[in-house]
Amino acid sequence: MTCKIHFHSFLFFSFSSSTVHICSFLKCHLCFAYSYEFETSVRWVENSTLNPSPCPLGSVDLTRDGKLPEVPATGCESESNLSMWIYVLLGNVLRGIGETPVQPLGISYIDDFASEENAALYVGCVQTISVVGPVFGYLLGSLCAKIYVDIGFVKMETLTITPADARWVGAWWLGYLIAGVITLFSAIPFWFLPRSLPIPGPRGAEECTAEQKSFIKNAPLLKHKYPADEHTSFIEMAKDFIPSLRILLGHPVYLIYLCVTIIQLNSLIGMVTYKPKYIEQHFRQSASKANFLMGVINIPAVALGMFSGGLLMKRLKLNIMGAAKFAFGTSLIGYILSLFFFAMSCENAKVAGVTLSYNSDGISYDRHTLFTACNSECFCSASDWDPVCGDNDITYVTPCLAGCSGSAGSGKNTVFSNCSCVGAAGNFTASTGQCPHKDDCDRMFPYFLALSVITSFIISLGGTPGYMFLIRCIKPQLKSLALGFHALATRTLAGIPAPIYFGAIIDTTCLKWGQKRCGGIGACRIYNTTAYRIAYLGLTLSLRTISFLICIPGFILLSRQLKEEERNAIHGAVVNGGTELEALRKEEFMISNVNQLQQMPDNCTDRETRL
Repeated sequence: MTCKIHFHSFLFFSFSSSTVHICSFLKCHLCFAYSYEFETSVRWVENSTLNPSPCPLGSVDLTRDGKLPEVPATGCESESNLSMWIYVLLGNVLRGIGETPVQPLGISYIDDFASEENAALYVGCVQTISVVGPVFGYLLGSLCAKIYVDIGFVKMETLTITPADARWVGAWWLGYLIAGVITLFSAIPFWFLPRSLPIPGPRGAEECTAEQKSFIKNAPLLKHKYPADEHTSFIEMAKDFIPSLRILLGHPVYLIYLCVTIIQLNSLIGMVTYKPKYIEQHFRQSASKANFLMGVINIPAVALGMFSGGLLMKRLKLNIMGAAKFAFGTSLIGYILSLFFFAMSCENAKVAGVTLSYNSDGISYDRHTLFTACNSECFCSASDWDPVCGDNDITYVTPCLAGCSGSAGSGKNTVFSNCSCVGAAGNFTASTGQCPHKDDCDRMFPYFLALSVITSFIISLGGTPGYMFLIRCIKPQLKSLALGFHALATRTLAGIPAPIYFGAIIDTTCLKWGQKRCGGIGACRIYNTTAYRIAYLGLTLSLRTISFLICIPGFILLSRQLKEEERNAIHGAVVNGGTELEALRKEEFMISNVNQLQQMPDNCTDRETRL
């Protein structure tokens, strides 16, 4: 027996892949529109191409208090007022259109044509494979982060920054280019996949499990009006959309599940989005290394957890309540383990005028001044970020603010000399870049990674059972709509706002902002790591706490509905049993009557013989 769905899902998949390919190339062209110029405080001496002058004795570009005048930089007058973020927004909109149909239609297709006991395992495999993609994405991102954004357009030997510098921008466009080509080729096989598959066993497309029947009751609107062989117009299906959506949103268990997943995905998306940045700022790792560790260590643990969750659900044969309890339990254990992240703290880097004063070696978050007696002879900018490491293992915001008056070398090998703020230690010199940290952070980092892997694995164990709960608690006729609406709601209410408000809260912990070339505040260069940790982890765990509280009425409603269904089943069995008993009695009565009728001729024959 076979059953066909109303439309060819894989044609949508092919269209989706092509759309993602287009948006990838739309984003790539931004890199070739403008070149990247990082901020630097070094001014080259006039008529000299050898050594810069880090400490100008006077400058028309700066006021004495270190502020830039309100004059646009060279080239800014002709720059377009149309921000490039519009192209990024358009690319992301197209990507969303392309990605949205894949998961709900794909999962629905698997659940339609797989046996009930194997569906959880197959969904777990799909979820696992979908997590393997980010593994290669992070590895590709790690590789691209090591490559300068304008590779091929600038002389690399003239750069004074390295991938470990906060001003370094990697070749982000290269990842979109490679991913776009791969996505385009992946669209080809979908054209050759069948529209339907044989349904194993006696299960039919319209059959519901006993648990599914207990959630959304039968209604005329839920009847399958469109047979597989009948082509239905879009208008006819659109007429049933609003009533079907009303029935779906009127289901309290589905609504609670939707709210819980939206809140938990807010926590998850915000945490994953800023985790590489957290590793960079808190443990002072490069962006390339942070992406590499996420791809090699963290994401595989999530993939293994999702696959293991599907396998456990198949082995344990969990019902709806069992799947809900399993997903809740794993999330709660992961929540408890995440509390230990608060204890894994690292001190801020020692930056003169930002985290400590020029005359002190102790970390302090009091408001410090960048200007002091040792750099009073220089006209320095307070908005620049061009860090140098002094011989005293203290980082200075710029060579000028370090009081350096001379330099030698070029590019990354530039050494600044006669730095009056460095003090009596060393040779009064400073080199480009921040000072390497020399504290317990290196020993703390492996423990952070280990706990992160364990937590990710345990939380992801409940991913597949939680998704199967969503599939099993709805009627088959509403399954694609429920999955699609769930994907739309989570992407809209979690995927979009979570990175925005997470970033806004994290930005409140910034200690030193960068400066754009044409004026305005740039990216944050150094954070208060203690405040960053509290804001980042506190917001993540607060959202999870709210989701756990919402789960309580969900379990109560779920338990009531299952008990009601159990009572109905028992009552039905009793009624059916009484009906069967009455039928047996009638059958016995009829058999006895037949026997009596058969015996009557024999009696009459005996009487005639006696006569």
